[in-house]
Amino acid sequence: MGKVNVLNLNGEKIKDIKLNESIFGITPNDKVLYNAIILTRASLRQGTHKTKNRAEVSGGGRKPWRQKGTGHARQGSIRAVQWVGGGNYGTPVPRDYSKKMNRKERRLALKSALTHKQEENAIIVLDELTFATPKTKEMVKLLTTLKIADKKVLIVVKEFDENVVLSSRNLGNVAIMETSEVNVLDLVTADYVVMTTDALEKLEEVLS
Repeated sequence: MGKVNVLNLNGEKIKDIKLNESIFGITPNDKVLYNAIILTRASLRQGTHKTKNRAEVSGGGRKPWRQKGTGHARQGSIRAVQWVGGGNYGTPVPRDYSKKMNRKERRLALKSALTHKQEENAIIVLDELTFATPKTKEMVKLLTTLKIADKKVLIVVKEFDENVVLSSRNLGNVAIMETSEVNVLDLVTADYVVMTTDALEKLEEVLS
């Protein structure tokens, strides 16, 4: 069973902790993981793109000229698709891009992502994460101590601490979320995952 060091805010080892092998030590299912990433990315699409067809553009309520005898091609409306200013054909309409995945597959995808992070030694566990004051330099100091200041970092906590949230929101390479919000896309795009011991316990409890 895999172990990981538990550090304090000074980067000093306090103890080590065993990780749940059924979550952090499985054989990753990359196909399910890929599908979960596609699902998450699809859910971020608004699907509001839209152009007007010939029924929606204004004007063109009558034939521009009679059917025969003018020398022109026959036309029914100046708002047909071949006219400048006319409607569009086969163009985007609002749609829902969301996909479905059953609960077992979603859990398997999360476990696969967590296992990959463990195999990469990209999981850092802190005994606690609290700051006395809401200052960005406090977060920068912590990341520098952990030697990940120049990396993309996902911080997972059991409950938000206002000072921690305020200290991290100006850092473009840092995202912070509660255990209930952890998703595959954020896990795989982060270089390192930093979580507190209580967040780790909660995550193992939910995924067990």
